[in-house]
Amino acid sequence: MQGFGILFAGVVSLVTLLAFRPLILSNSQNLDYVWRIIIGVGIIPATIALYFRLTIPETPRFTIDVQGNVDKAAHNIKFALEQGKYIEKYEIESEYRIVIQKATWKDFIHHFGQWENGKVLLGTSVTWFTHDVAYYGIGINNAIILEAIGYVKTEDAYQSLFNISVGNIVITLMGTIPGYWFTVFLVDSLGRKYIQLQGFALLTIIFIIMGLVIKKLLQNQFQFFQNFGEVFPTRYRSTCHGISAASGKLGL
Repeated sequence: MQGFGILFAGVVSLVTLLAFRPLILSNSQNLDYVWRIIIGVGIIPATIALYFRLTIPETPRFTIDVQGNVDKAAHNIKFALEQGKYIEKYEIESEYRIVIQKATWKDFIHHFGQWENGKVLLGTSVTWFTHDVAYYGIGINNAIILEAIGYVKTEDAYQSLFNISVGNIVITLMGTIPGYWFTVFLVDSLGRKYIQLQGFALLTIIFIIMGLVIKKLLQNQFQFFQNFGEVFPTRYRSTCHGISAASGKLGL
């Protein structure tokens, strides 16, 4: 959905610019309204996502492994089975005593203090950091790239921003969204780890080429698709994803 979010952001920018065109042409300071509306609209899908995240049932694995609630896990399984198209029905027994390892910082440090586990977290954090240095170095500078290829060269503020918005939409439709759906269709057949390793390998080669012939390739973007697989225990998955993502933001 991130690809569609990027596309939606570009469409909102374009529509807002068109709506304020007369005001912008009469006074360029009216662009102040445009960026405020664009940022404000972004809270709408975020609010919708937050609502569904707060109301959707947790997965049985999370309910058992993290919350230690077997009865609730059984209820969530039953809910999932009722929503899907299943032929067989399963009776869930919760009479067995299950010892749940509670998620604590002490246990977290002990778990990832072992090199076998710690190297996975270190790997996702470092690769996310280095990836974002290169990827967002290009992504957030789309306007500069579009200007460098002569697509945005104009003194008119409205026309300049209009061209940037259209350019971002074209880049998203031609690269971002196809890449995301390529992953969706192939992730189960190729595997998450394989896709991740191939993605990093190809990006390394591509960015080396870009560095060598940068003047000829300024008009192109080179990210096709990526996927971060499920490599952490359930009770620490969100925490580890947060650490990895935060490392990526340092790269940004």
